[in-house]
Amino acid sequence: MIGYTILLVCTIALFALFCVGLNLHWGYTGLLNFGHVAFLLIGAYSVALLSQQGWPLWLAAIAGVSLSALLGLVMGVASLRLSQDYLGIVTVGLAEVLRIFVQNETGLTQGSFGVQAYPIVLQGWDPQTWQTGLLVSGLLAIAALGYQQLWQWWRSSASRGRHWLAIVALLSSLIVLPPALLGLADYERYPRSGQMLLLLAALWITVAAVERLVRSPWGRVLKAIREDEEVAIALGKNVLAYKLQSLALGGAIAGLAGVFYAWQLTAIYPDNFRPQLTFDAWTMLVLGGTAHRFGPVLGAVVFWLYDSLTRFLLPALLPLDGAQIGALRIALVGLLLMALMIWRPQGILGRREELSLGR
Repeated sequence: MIGYTILLVCTIALFALFCVGLNLHWGYTGLLNFGHVAFLLIGAYSVALLSQQGWPLWLAAIAGVSLSALLGLVMGVASLRLSQDYLGIVTVGLAEVLRIFVQNETGLTQGSFGVQAYPIVLQGWDPQTWQTGLLVSGLLAIAALGYQQLWQWWRSSASRGRHWLAIVALLSSLIVLPPALLGLADYERYPRSGQMLLLLAALWITVAAVERLVRSPWGRVLKAIREDEEVAIALGKNVLAYKLQSLALGGAIAGLAGVFYAWQLTAIYPDNFRPQLTFDAWTMLVLGGTAHRFGPVLGAVVFWLYDSLTRFLLPALLPLDGAQIGALRIALVGLLLMALMIWRPQGILGRREELSLGR
């Protein structure tokens, strides 16, 4: 149970990080990107292939993030002069071209056999007793500080929405904290717990950095472009340059998610990067709320908790076979999204005044 919970937390954090990049593209800049999985592919294959050739893991990870940002620039130069509808078509086409390329290129990417036996972060790490104690103490101290800040925020906030967000944050921390502590205490049995903490730290730093950026003058220009591109041009802003920067930064964030994706899978294949991942990310973003710093995180939590619960509960409750259960789970997701679009189209945490869906 602990091992599965650690894996679930890793998956939630990984896709939340993936969605943060998509939120920057769509939620803050209004760029319709249906090929977001391309950045995940570049980040994953880069870190796997380069580390396999003897590169240090940290350098291979930086290369993967940088190449993903470069892909964002190339994608932008090729497609940003198109209308929004055509932009979505071009991005999904480019992602499929990349996937088919790695599937058929046997010399560089090993084709459909995939990339295997590459180094994994923290692989073989055997923490000493004092290191484990230090990590556990630090985690408890951070949790205590977080609960204190959450309580102060709760008392000072007059918004019901913020109160609800505080409850979600508290419940999420209670899900993450026990497996993290137990995993660190028995690291030999649960080696993925170290990767989980590293991934959560990367997610927290990324969310904080993006929030700081979108509150800056640069971020306000992105929102102006999202609302009315002509007004931004009239104010003398280089709209194309800002869009390119947004695509590159969002691509770099998704590339970082790709790095962790490769480490989590331990072996990557072209079929791990099908368009379905992009549309899963869109589902999470719409659920959580666009243009909100915690929207991708909450969307990923809801999506993967739903996935885990229905995977185990529905077979026990309904006399259906595996194919029927799978179809029912997808149908329930569709009904959930339909209800959300009717009653709260901006998502759970999104604000209606910043709703870019359907503009």
